Amino acid sequence: MRRILVVIMSALLGAGLASPAAHAAASEPDIHAVADWNGLALDAVRLTRASDADAARLYALVDVAVYDAVNGISGTYTPALVTGRGPRHANPQAAAASAAHAVLVRTDAARASVYDARLAADLAALHRGVDSGAAWGAAVGAAVVEARAADGSTPVESQPAGSGPGVFRSAWSGAQYRNVRPFAITAPARHVPAAPPAPDSAAYATAYAEVAALGDASVDRPDLLATYQFWSLPAGSVQPPGEWLRIALTVAESRHLRLADESRLAALLTMALADTTVVTVSTKFTYRHWRPTTAIRETTDPAWTARAGSVGGTPEYVSGHSSYSGAAATVLAAFFHTDRIAFAHTTDSAPGAAARTYPGFSAAAAEAGRSRVYGGLHFDFSNRAGLSAGGAVAREVLATALRPRH
Repeated sequence: MRRILVVIMSALLGAGLASPAAHAAASEPDIHAVADWNGLALDAVRLTRASDADAARLYALVDVAVYDAVNGISGTYTPALVTGRGPRHANPQAAAASAAHAVLVRTDAARASVYDARLAADLAALHRGVDSGAAWGAAVGAAVVEARAADGSTPVESQPAGSGPGVFRSAWSGAQYRNVRPFAITAPARHVPAAPPAPDSAAYATAYAEVAALGDASVDRPDLLATYQFWSLPAGSVQPPGEWLRIALTVAESRHLRLADESRLAALLTMALADTTVVTVSTKFTYRHWRPTTAIRETTDPAWTARAGSVGGTPEYVSGHSSYSGAAATVLAAFFHTDRIAFAHTTDSAPGAAARTYPGFSAAAAEAGRSRVYGGLHFDFSNRAGLSAGGAVAREVLATALRPRH
């Protein structure tokens, strides 16, 4: 992974601009930079109606910048992207807020005034080392955006519509993400799963029968509909990567994580989610598998309709909801050294619904994946392969990125 060096002018290192790091750390309660600026990133995805792939990339840009800004002052862990050290006495909260601001004003220029106002308020609430922290964070954020400008996420590419048995029938955009430069993993192709079961196999027949029954819109199952809707997360929501970022921030707040730990958690999570996009899109592009609606209508029931009310806009194999969920649950369980952390959550897709309570991250991931079967959008083999692929990506990220220096 290419890393870049950011150097701050020596004037910012002089005495009188900041107190010792211990005093800067004491200012942490004044703002909640990681949660608040991620909240702004989540809002940006909602308002721009970003795709899941674009959303995952934005979250990673923000959180890599925040992490490198904070870690550049403490030097506790290896950098994500930006090497070099920040001013020794800089305020890490100021650095975090300024790094996130630098990313968002460059990626969502239409709302720059919102980000400017928030940064001004955050910096005004801090004490000691604010100027040097803000300058360092701004430099780091700008460097992260510049370093990722040619990562392959643009221009948009489409895969043309296919034809014939087993083949996805529509053109779909976003196919360029199969070639995007990862944030942390080295060989995305290594995580692309094997082909889906052959149409004449027992595994395919079992999955076909299951989705035909559970995903059928004509069958009145309010419980299945509610679960599908809870995790549907269409355009205009924070998308599946954002929902897992929200879960991470909720648990981090309940555990009262220090700024350095919270920024590292968010960076590990969002890098894993962004790199999972590359594997997911590569898999979809490679196998170009048809959706259950097409399969069922062309083989057994021409009138069959998915509970989701749509066919699905990308090739079926694998389920992106599942791959993102597998990656996120793996990162969170590893970071907290246990999967068994109960939490309650309400998604963007069900703002008026009662919060659902989960005994741990894997339980939420399992429900998110199965929701796609209940919606009639995916076969369960695509759910299981997605969970597995996302988990594998996360394990590589955890093994290689943001490691302790000593």
